[in-house]
Amino acid sequence: MTRGPFPAGRVFVAERLVRPAQAFVHAEASGGIVLLAAALLALAWANSPWDGAYHDLWHARLRFDFNLVTVDDTLGHLVNDGLMTVFFFVAGLEIKRELLHGELASPRRAALPVAAALGGMVVPAGIYAVFNAGSESAHGWGIPMATDIAFSLGVLALLGRRAPFNVKVFLLALAIVDDLGAIAVIAVFYTESVSLAALGWAAAATGGVLVARRAGVANLALYVALGAALWLAVYSSGVHATLAGVVLAVLTPATAVFQRERFEGSAGELLARFQAARSSGDAEAQQATLGEFERLVRGSESPLTRLERGLHPWVSYLVVPVFALANAGVPISRDALSDAATSGVTAGVALGLVLGKPVGILLFSWVAVRFGIATLPANVRMLHVAGVGLLAGIGFTVSLFVTGLAFTSEVVEQQAKMGILGASAVAGVLGYFYLWFAPGDPAPAEDAAVAGRSATA
Repeated sequence: MTRGPFPAGRVFVAERLVRPAQAFVHAEASGGIVLLAAALLALAWANSPWDGAYHDLWHARLRFDFNLVTVDDTLGHLVNDGLMTVFFFVAGLEIKRELLHGELASPRRAALPVAAALGGMVVPAGIYAVFNAGSESAHGWGIPMATDIAFSLGVLALLGRRAPFNVKVFLLALAIVDDLGAIAVIAVFYTESVSLAALGWAAAATGGVLVARRAGVANLALYVALGAALWLAVYSSGVHATLAGVVLAVLTPATAVFQRERFEGSAGELLARFQAARSSGDAEAQQATLGEFERLVRGSESPLTRLERGLHPWVSYLVVPVFALANAGVPISRDALSDAATSGVTAGVALGLVLGKPVGILLFSWVAVRFGIATLPANVRMLHVAGVGLLAGIGFTVSLFVTGLAFTSEVVEQQAKMGILGASAVAGVLGYFYLWFAPGDPAPAEDAAVAGRSATA
């Protein structure tokens, strides 16, 4: 049996692998526009006559007393520690999905993006270290390691068909591995002191989630309560609170309650029952059947997929833009630009992103392909890998996040942010024009047809 131009089995593979990537790329690309608007608003506000209101807003203190734990912090820090937990939760879901079903699901497919991401982290960190060796600012080596998925995929979206779809999938997989590396760096190198008692409470909350899963509890309110308890415990432990989101993502089930065969068999039966109830005019039976059908549909989709799809728009259009609004407001004056021009922090961050990212990604990818560790995806050549390396120099979101963890000096933090903003703009422009004038082979008819059907799904 066939459906359209492909056999049923191949269509199922396309639905499992291509459609989720298409939807993700589309959401990230459109979210990049909102993110850019938020960043520009923050810059304009911080350099306007109302700049005092901008700084007063994010430095306003908020206090919440939860008996065992008290949260007393500025609004800006709560955005970074609290709201960004949702960002890292969704990032964790994306990483888990890719490891189970996507480009990282097999060693052969994962080899290239893993090698590229490793090069894109090691070389920028090394460049930063050269400029800041022996100084107090050396702690910021993790800043230029990050890649902003929303901005980089947004630039690729502007290229349209000049960038083969597999290039977008490669960039997506690379950025997800990059996120995994950033999470590890934050957990290991940007944790100053640890409270064992608080970690014990975090372990207890994690155990509660595991027990509830094992018992088959499906009550969302219980998991929200346990997740909130886990966040409060991690927040109090000294480990960065956003890592609670990653732990919850790892614990999220990736398998559905009902198998595909169960859905196919039951759906037809429920549809026939609904039609019979409708013919007889039995409204109560219709509602009952629709309720059963809803439970069947929800049970046929994994919690991981449902949560990622439901939360991703909130992250793209609210969480990350609010984060940008709170962190991208860098005062730009003649003195600030002069200080940044002679700052090792600014130079290390900027050159790490603009130069280190493409060099590291291209070099490590070439070595992996040259020695047979990895193979290039269909319609992707080394010139595309170089273009992806340029776009990966758009650090922004996670780079700004690590900046807040690395420095206590506001002056040094502003210098790092200037490097991030300037380098991200340069990397985006260079990557766009490089890929525009170096287009690859057109996608095969099958890939184009699948992409077209996914876009209209």
